[in-house]
Amino acid sequence: MRPSMIRSVQSALRRASSCSSSTSSRHLLSRAYSADASPERKIAVLGAAGGIGQPLALLMKLNPLVSHLSLYDIAGTPGVAADVSHVNTRSEVKGYVGEDQLGAALEGCDVVIIPAGVPRKPGMTRDDLFNINAGIVKTLCTAIAKYCPNALVNMISNPVNSTVPIAAEVFKKAGTYNEKKLFGVTTLDVVRAKTFYAGKAKVPVSEVDVPVVGGHAGITILPLFSQAKPQGINLSDEDMKALTKRTQDGGTEVVEAKAGKGSATLSMAYAGSIFADACLKGLNGVPDVVECSFVQSAVTDLPFFASKVRLGKDGVEEVLGLGSLSDFEKEGLEKLKPELKASIEKGIKFAHGN
Repeated sequence: MRPSMIRSVQSALRRASSCSSSTSSRHLLSRAYSADASPERKIAVLGAAGGIGQPLALLMKLNPLVSHLSLYDIAGTPGVAADVSHVNTRSEVKGYVGEDQLGAALEGCDVVIIPAGVPRKPGMTRDDLFNINAGIVKTLCTAIAKYCPNALVNMISNPVNSTVPIAAEVFKKAGTYNEKKLFGVTTLDVVRAKTFYAGKAKVPVSEVDVPVVGGHAGITILPLFSQAKPQGINLSDEDMKALTKRTQDGGTEVVEAKAGKGSATLSMAYAGSIFADACLKGLNGVPDVVECSFVQSAVTDLPFFASKVRLGKDGVEEVLGLGSLSDFEKEGLEKLKPELKASIEKGIKFAHGN
């Protein structure tokens, strides 16, 4: 990969790295945290040989905040690690394969990203993924609790509405649970909402911010287009409803377009890299880093909920409220709660019963 291309990707990551609006002073502060000044940070990608894991590994290799990149999977990781390691960026890369090497992959990690699991196929609901991916997540989180209990955990494995509660219960059982350090990565919903809104409103996507709250599946995904920036864009109620539906069905749109040959792997890898970058900036003390994420929350009566989260040196610094909602969004919020509640309870039940 040419140096100019690497710089372009890194620049794109920096531009997209927060769902909060940027200010010139913040850009100046962020630039102060260059690769030369950054502390040593070890990142692990669990499931690094998969459809999401491989492009995610490449994107994390391009991130100047990463000093050590640990790639783990049950097979195929040495080849991925060798390939990615040839990219001329700061981080050292090591590949680990099989359960006997999982501990070494995790030791000393600051952030662990989990895209491991089976992808969604045509006709398969997110719920169909549950039994396979839930078992994988439980195994990986048991190892995290043992080898890097203080790491920030970024959960990508679906269904996130259930796998995050599973992880929480595993960590509670191990005595290592810290609600500030466990995140469900819902950034892809934000990425889609921004893209779709920009296209409809005919504005540059780089100027767009759309918070997305709730969960990370179907109707539990609630983009707050009434709070979208730039403000003053007059879209009809029908436009808002259509944008909401498309954001909720974004994963299905990709699965159907790939006609049985994959799911949203590339866009998910991009979204995962954006959120991991935000976590690293928070750990490094960059101020006012805000992203949307599915976390333990008191914003609603549900134990976990996605909303804007301010990130800091300990993970979650502050879970932000929902702000003012339109009538359509208020209705959507009430509709999503029963389904999200059931998914959360399903994860908790699995963690205790298996």
